[in-house]
Formats: sequence, C-alpha cells, structure tokens
Amino acid sequence: MEYVRSVANGRILAAVFRRWRIGVLKSRMGVPLLVASSSLPCTDAVERVLQAMGDAGAQLLEHLHLVSKHLEFWKAREQGTDSDKVRFMILERGPWAFFQGVSRLVRACFWEVSPAQGLFSAAASRISERVRVLTDFRTQLATLIGQVHMKVDKMGAKVSSGHVKPKVAISECMVAVIKAMAVLEGDYELPQAGDHLPAKIKSDYDSQGNSFPGKLLLKFDNIPDTLGRRMEWTNSELQEAIQILFNNLWKLDNFLTTLMWQYRRPRKLVRKWMQYSGSALGLGVASGWLVSHSRLSGSNDLDRWFQEGVEASSSFLKEHIQQPLLSIRDELFNTFRKRHRDVEELGDVKLTAASFHRMLKDYVAQKKGAEVADHASEQELMENLMERYEEEVTHPVKNLLSGELVRAVLIQVQKLKLDIETAMLELNQILRANEINFAVLAALPALLFSIAVGWLLRRPFIKGKGAEGRGRQAQLKRRMLMADAEKAVMICQISIEEGEEDDAVAHFGTLIYCLDRLYKAVKKPAKATGEWSSLQKDIVDLAKPRLSTYYKLSIAARMERVYDCLVPMPQL
Repeated sequence: MEYVRSVANGRILAAVFRRWRIGVLKSRMGVPLLVASSSLPCTDAVERVLQAMGDAGAQLLEHLHLVSKHLEFWKAREQGTDSDKVRFMILERGPWAFFQGVSRLVRACFWEVSPAQGLFSAAASRISERVRVLTDFRTQLATLIGQVHMKVDKMGAKVSSGHVKPKVAISECMVAVIKAMAVLEGDYELPQAGDHLPAKIKSDYDSQGNSFPGKLLLKFDNIPDTLGRRMEWTNSELQEAIQILFNNLWKLDNFLTTLMWQYRRPRKLVRKWMQYSGSALGLGVASGWLVSHSRLSGSNDLDRWFQEGVEASSSFLKEHIQQPLLSIRDELFNTFRKRHRDVEELGDVKLTAASFHRMLKDYVAQKKGAEVADHASEQELMENLMERYEEEVTHPVKNLLSGELVRAVLIQVQKLKLDIETAMLELNQILRANEINFAVLAALPALLFSIAVGWLLRRPFIKGKGAEGRGRQAQLKRRMLMADAEKAVMICQISIEEGEEDDAVAHFGTLIYCLDRLYKAVKKPAKATGEWSSLQKDIVDLAKPRLSTYYKLSIAARMERVYDCLVPMPQL
C-alpha cells in the first residue's frame, strides 16, 4: 500500500513539473546552458537530460531573482538612519505593527531612560537579520547555479574530447547536480513561530500532524547507492534520476515559499496602509456628505449641482471644442471661396489710388505745368500740393471763396481715404490668415485638459518595462546590468587567484544571474536595431566557464562601446 501511494505521488509530481516546465520554457528565454549539443547523440534520453537541466537552471535563476529583489529592499533599509528604520518598522508594516510599536514606545517612556534607543536596536536587529539570512541563502543559490552550469559544460567537454561515453557523462552530470543541491540543506531559523503565516503554508504541516516549527528544515532526496555506482544508466534509471531532481526542485520551491513569507519585503499595500486608510476615510466622509445632500436625506442639492455641472460642461464643450473645430473646418473649406472677395477689395483700393493720382497730377499740372507733372513722382507731386496748401492756408477765408484751398483739402481727403482702405485691406488679410490660430487658441484649454486627464488615467494602467523599455532610464538600467556582469567577472577571477574555489563558484553563479537578466533586458531593443545575433553570441561567450578573464573583459568593454542598446545616451 505504501509503495502504491509513493508511486501515485511520484506520478502527480511528474505531471505537475511537466506542466511547470512547459510554462517556464515559454516565460523564460534567458542565458542557455552551454553544452556541446552537436557532440551528443540525438536520443530521447539525452534530450530529456538537457531539458531537465535547462528547467532546473531556469527555476534556480527565478529563485535567485526573487531572493535578490527582497535582499535589495532590506539592504536599502539597512543603510538608512535610525529614524528611517523606526519609521519603517512602525508606519510601513501594517496597522498591527503600528499599534505594537506605539504601545512599546509608550511603555518605554515610563520604564526606560532612553525610550527611542530600544526601538532603534529592535529595528536594526530585525532588518540586519533579514539581510544576513537572505545574503547567505542568495550565496548558496548562486553556488548551486554555478555548479549546474559548470557540470553541464564539463559534460559537453568530456563528450567532445571522446574520453568518456555520452551515457557515462550524462550519468555523472546528473549525480553531480543532485549532490550539489546539498549546499542548500540545513535548518533555517524563522523570526516568528508562524502565527501570521497564510493558511495554505500552515495546512501543509497540519496535514502531516505536525505543528509549524521555529526552524525550517530543508532536506533533499539523494541518488540511491545502487544507481550512483553504475556508469551507464538505462532509460528507466535515467527517468528515476530526473524524477529525483524534480522532487528536489519541488521541495525547494515549497521551502522558499515558506522562508520568503517571513523574510520578504512588505507589499506596497502594507507599506502605504496609512495613505490608503486616509484615502478610505476621506472617501467615507465624502460619501456621507453626498448622502446628506441627496434625495435619501430629502435634499435636491445633488440634482441641482448635477444640472449645473451638465450645463457648465456643455457650455465648455461648445465654446472650447465644438465652435473652434467648426471654425477651423469652415476656414479650411472656405479659403478658396473667399479669394474673390480679396480680389474685389484690392480692386477698390486700386480705383481709389488711381483717382487720387489723377487728381494730384491734374492739380500740379495746372499750377506747375504738364511737363513737370508728367516727370514728377507721387512724392514730389504731394510736396507741390502741400506747398500750395500752406500758401492758401495763410488767407483761409479769401482762398476758401476764390482760391484753391477747397480743392487741396479734397485731394487730401482722397489721400486719407486711400490710406484707410489700404490699412483695412492689410488688417483683413492678417485676420483671415490667423483665423485658424485663433480657433486653435480657443480649443487650447480643452486640449490641455484632455492631455492632463489622459495622463492621470494612463499612469495606473501603464507599468514601466524597466530595463527592457525605451528611453534614458531603461538605457541606464541596462548599463548597470552590464557593469554588474563585468564586476562579477573580476571578482570571480580574484577568488580563483586567491584559491577560494567555493567563492569562485558562487561568483560564477552570480555572473550567470547577471547575464541572464542582461540577456532578457537587451533582447527586445537589440532586435529592433538588428544587433541581437551578435550581442547574443557575446553574452553567451561571457557565460563560458573555461573562457579566460582577459577575453571576457575585452568582450564586455566592446559591448559597452559598440552596441546601441548599451552605449550611454547623449545629454540633451
């Protein structure tokens, strides 16, 4: 009976991890495993092993990313001042933590000399504990990732050299990877006894008849001795080893879920609970005020305000949207229709100018002679008129009755008429040329209002793409990922030179993680610029365990200098 139950559980786990593996392959397209696939025989067993190793590496990288994300949050809090730590512990961990912190501060005011010192110590201790635990676990995960990639690369190298048979290399690789997972085994202390854990996690322990422990034990399945001593495995034995690997990954996933529930960063809803509570309180007050002015309380204020709002909105839309748009439309369609009016107005001005010129020329010809009038310009004719006008004005009454004063005045009136018509024609042309501009200015308030509303409505629904997006910020994030990868290369080489093999493996796992993030971040922008094929090869070369550090640093320097998705953007 026990055997049947174990077989059934194994089949269930296999089905679950088969579905999980398909999802991982679709969602993750990171740094591939570096194995000489051309040197391995194209058999079903080899494909299953490579597939299992790829899934294991992808899952471990996901776990490492999760731990790194929470670790960066706690490191940022650790670097803050004591007041920042206390503010976080009291105000950004939910209502229950707020009441606990306030009550502790009140008690400390009566019983302790320095009430704030205890809070400072408790906050620093809690944050430091999370940084320490997550840092250790991150190092262990990086070590495991480095060993997986090294073992797979070593397997491909052995098969390529011809010293080892493919089946023997596969079995050795599987045994080495499963044994390497022992680096994560051990007892992990939890900060609390699990009282605030979710029901799903606690039910896993209650179903087994156990209470939630203060320590969390992580123990993996090992390869049976009979299987470990064999050099070549059959298909069933290979499937058993793959099943053990998947079982261990399933245990690691459950363990990490429980551990990260205790050491994860608070959710955004928890960190900003005071803002959300204030917003909810304000919404409640506003709702009560609206109810008091609604029909539910026998008031028609809401109906009246609604009607006034509708009228104001309708007036705003009509004045700043409908009328300007209709004006622009009419101006665009009536431009050619109004041209004949401009021609008529210009003709009237020409007639007035011709009449004025004849009157002025006749007057000068009568006084100075026809020859002078024919060869004089309009300015000279006007000067002769004004000279005669000044003489006539000296005796206005006499010259008004018997002189040329009236004629000179009428000619000047004609000149004034010509100037007015010319100015009106120019002003009319300016106004017609700017009718569209005036209509656009009238619609400008509505346009600005629409842009502001669209921007406010867009922010909650649009999420930044981080390093995979476009712009200066995304470019900066990609360059920081490149800098992290280059730093990991140098630290790995330093550890090798100092003889610290374990640290070198951990740093190589960190390098794989940095390259994996860089791989996914630059894929989309590099494809857009046509650089992806070359950039992909460079990233894969950086992930090769046997490539010298000198060549890796040269490749990294060239990547930062050549590829558009990594070079610094010019300042505007």
